[in-house]
Amino acid sequence: MKINVGNGCFNVSLEKGLISSICYGGIEICAKESPLFVVRLTAKGGSTSDVASTEAKSVAVNDGECTAVYSHFAEDICVTLRLVATQNGLKVRFNVKNSTDKIVEHVEIMPMILKPFIKNGGIGKMLYPYNEGALIEDSDLRETCHMQHVEPQYPSMGSYGIFPNMVQSQFMAYLFGGCGLYIGAHDVKRGLKEIDYYPVDGQKNIKIEIRLYSGKGYGEDFATDYDMVYEFFKGDWQDGADIYKKWFYEHLPTGLKKVRDNADLPDWYHDFPVILTYPVRGYHDMDEMAANELFPYINAMPYVDKLAKETGARVMVILMHWEGTAPWAPPYVFPPFGGEEEFDKFFYALKEKGHVLGVYCSGFSYTEQSNVLPSYDCKEILKDKETFKAFCAGRDGKVVHSKICEGQRVGYDLCVASDKGREILDEAYNPLFEKHLDYVQILDQNHGGGQYFCYSDEHNHPPCVGPWMTEEMQSLLGEWNVKAGKTLLGCESASSEPFLPNLLFSDNRFELVHFIGKCVPLYAYIYHEFLHNFMGNQVCCLFGADSYLYRIAYSFSAGDMPTLVLSPKGVILSYWGQRDVEDIPNEESVFKFIKNLREFYLENIKFLCHGNMIKPLPYKTGEVTYCNNLYCRSYTAEEVVTSAFEYDGKKIQIFVNYNEDERTVEFDGKRISIQGLSALKVDI
Repeated sequence: MKINVGNGCFNVSLEKGLISSICYGGIEICAKESPLFVVRLTAKGGSTSDVASTEAKSVAVNDGECTAVYSHFAEDICVTLRLVATQNGLKVRFNVKNSTDKIVEHVEIMPMILKPFIKNGGIGKMLYPYNEGALIEDSDLRETCHMQHVEPQYPSMGSYGIFPNMVQSQFMAYLFGGCGLYIGAHDVKRGLKEIDYYPVDGQKNIKIEIRLYSGKGYGEDFATDYDMVYEFFKGDWQDGADIYKKWFYEHLPTGLKKVRDNADLPDWYHDFPVILTYPVRGYHDMDEMAANELFPYINAMPYVDKLAKETGARVMVILMHWEGTAPWAPPYVFPPFGGEEEFDKFFYALKEKGHVLGVYCSGFSYTEQSNVLPSYDCKEILKDKETFKAFCAGRDGKVVHSKICEGQRVGYDLCVASDKGREILDEAYNPLFEKHLDYVQILDQNHGGGQYFCYSDEHNHPPCVGPWMTEEMQSLLGEWNVKAGKTLLGCESASSEPFLPNLLFSDNRFELVHFIGKCVPLYAYIYHEFLHNFMGNQVCCLFGADSYLYRIAYSFSAGDMPTLVLSPKGVILSYWGQRDVEDIPNEESVFKFIKNLREFYLENIKFLCHGNMIKPLPYKTGEVTYCNNLYCRSYTAEEVVTSAFEYDGKKIQIFVNYNEDERTVEFDGKRISIQGLSALKVDI
């Protein structure tokens, strides 16, 4: 059956349970046929089985309504699938009637097999809302590094293609031939999903994997109350993102306000603070954790003063390795290393000069033993088996060690839906909230603010992962916002969509995109009117100091604040965790660039602070190539970075030149010059 939609077509066999062709503008993007759905069932004890649409022994089709009922599988389930044609695509919903004693864990909906990416001999590229935004045209980049696709499972890893987590929006788009196929979940509740892709068939074709997790119990039915949307569009990645952006603006998370309307935001949020981050123990994450030159805390004031003088900016210090327990050994962090007196002395010294203070924390784990400070362990506490009721468990009910930050610690994942878990978190973080700092990155390691997988049947949630995870996190973060008062909270990788109202300033580590593709400011394109982030500590950066000014420029054009990583020796590093301290940025150029960007920001604050990011007009510029030795790769960046914003009906496009000398761009039929280490605005 061909479902014609505008200039496109989906060729679907409801009788066979197959999708065999997807065509738009005369271009076929489907590489091979695939089932319309796959249902995963989980039995007590944890064993799983998958049931595909192609395995049904009985199919009742209503062509007039594009509805099919699939039954008589090896498992006693019945699936109703409904496809509704729209002007440019399809809307899909399903209902699983479960007559087994198992859990419908998830439904993999429309697992299409598309043609390879451009760099792999195919026709397409992928827009992926991963860590700020990725444009992917070479699947080998991801599959030949440590960030490759892995099936989500317990215990969790931080790099899964999970929403809400490292995937921050509920859609992706396959781009080809000047057009694209948008694939989005229009779920107002923003429940747990896998939204991912990976190569199949000998690393060539691309499988689209959308798993909708149920959060149901044994023998319960599972149905979607929202549309999965498959829509063709013409244009570039922004045009695909616009489909989701329109839906998002019509279905905002409860309590979310635009920056311009949010009276609860502190003054510093609007005036381009420069982030300065560093450890007070050791020199990098896996170091010996003795106090370094920046302890006592007050020792950092000369560097704060210098940065403020050279850039004219307010400074936000975000401390690492400050915990009185051990670095990256959650959840207990208080009192600070060296005691509150020394900590407060620094806090008040910053306040006197108009600066602000934040700290990194380390997410929803419970440390059994610190690997970087062996004297810190909680083994005695863990002899009380009641404590284990706080921890995430697998499908078989067993609790095993966490996979998060295994180098730094041995421990377990905390479940926020357990009474004991909430009790532990309250005990650990209430003293921190009472300190009333300016910022707490409370969910470092919890990318996007999501929690880890838990299947326990002893907690206040179903024995299956699903929408309850979003609801529990929203509840917990809402409570924390009240306790924290004016203290802003954040996470690693910037807040995923359901937690935008709660995590208003985060470590937007766009550099992680370099492992899998090209960075694009997708996050800011959708969410910039509602919150801002900072450039982040750039940990795991693939490229050296020669890329540092480019990274500042990219972050600035995406609406984020710059971040400087200070070594205990007083040197600006290229990224956190850097071991080769000979390869460092030119400090004079860094300070000059940030000073110029800050002045430009304040001159255009309505657009850059309060505006809506829009699609920029085309321009031509040169290219710069950066290389790394880790995976023998290179990354090509624009010589001048651009973005565009709209505010009250007026539109501007900015050009950011991160080079020491002047650069020109071709724009709107003109050649425009941009001075070195500066930005230029053009009305559009």
